[in-house]
Amino acid sequence: MASAQDTNGDGTDQVLVEEYGFTRMLALNRPRQLNALSFPMIMRLLKLFIAYEGDPKVKLLIMKGNGRAFCAGGDVAAVAHSITEGHWTFGANFFRNEFTLNYIIATYSKPQVSILHSIVMGGGAGVSIHGRFRVATEKTVFAMPETALGLFPDIGASYFLSRLPGFFGEYVGLTGVRLDGPEMLACGLATHFVPSMKLASLEESLTRVDTSDPNVICAIIDQFSQQVPLKENSAYNRLDLIDKCFSKRTVEEILSALEQEGENGAIEWIMAAIQSLKKASPISLKISLRSIREGRLQGLDQCLIREYRMCCHVLRKDVSRDFFEGCRAILVDKDRNPKWEPSRLDLIDDKMVDRYFSKVDDWEDLKLPTRRGSAATSISKL
Repeated sequence: MASAQDTNGDGTDQVLVEEYGFTRMLALNRPRQLNALSFPMIMRLLKLFIAYEGDPKVKLLIMKGNGRAFCAGGDVAAVAHSITEGHWTFGANFFRNEFTLNYIIATYSKPQVSILHSIVMGGGAGVSIHGRFRVATEKTVFAMPETALGLFPDIGASYFLSRLPGFFGEYVGLTGVRLDGPEMLACGLATHFVPSMKLASLEESLTRVDTSDPNVICAIIDQFSQQVPLKENSAYNRLDLIDKCFSKRTVEEILSALEQEGENGAIEWIMAAIQSLKKASPISLKISLRSIREGRLQGLDQCLIREYRMCCHVLRKDVSRDFFEGCRAILVDKDRNPKWEPSRLDLIDDKMVDRYFSKVDDWEDLKLPTRRGSAATSISKL
């Protein structure tokens, strides 16, 4: 086993690499920030993925996080700060490279195993869910909490959320609900569930791999994995109710349907969903719902290109400043009392929503690299 690490400012200290034969283990290494993806981290990962794909001495990649998180998301606070201090294009370039990395992972010719132990949110989903194998544990916590930040589920989330069973993706994307390992396995966000006490043995077995055959990799993970029951109060047990409510055409109709169901009995997950929707940014809810609905009919490449346009409009504050207000309230001042503008769903018309989906003036669309094969994450293969 060889180890590579330095701190020369190009992200190598934030992504640690260990070499085991034909296996490369990449460890996200910003534990104090819950491994939130910084710009140097993203660029380092891009460089590594591109190099390893053309290297015949590399057949398998393992992605994990150091500390108590896999990855809590992109470093959006740094993005918001940079725009306050300078120009929106820094954030645009951040998302451009992040989305390019997501696309390369989704279309990668070699298998990637992501060890989703503990927190997996936002950008953390982007560097894992698009890979072939996602291993959850009893300590996994997954969420796409963007609507509470004045953003929307990006990193290709409109692709994979829209392909979850029924309308579970709308539920996850709009409410920011936290899923545990068994729920991730049940809905397909995880491919395997491995108890945390077995992770070290799993990793050791994977380091001895000398093939890129996904069937062989899957068989190895299967030796350590198990089927796990959902908790009795899991919302996934009531997919029928989720479909009934979250299949509605508008956010207002979804909220109304949930409130009607809540009147029939105070079901915990329904009341939590109502509360989350009422606290979230109204404009974020509107564009998130439309994004997931459009994602159902688009390939991953189209989703990422569209989401990049949406991000640019958010950064430019073309319609609303909610992203910056959300970062202030949740991440900076932490008063958890954002003042959204527009403040209500009924103050948002279709033209305001349309703006987020239009081409950005005087700015180039996301151009993804040409890849072999089709751009489909393994969500569609489950």
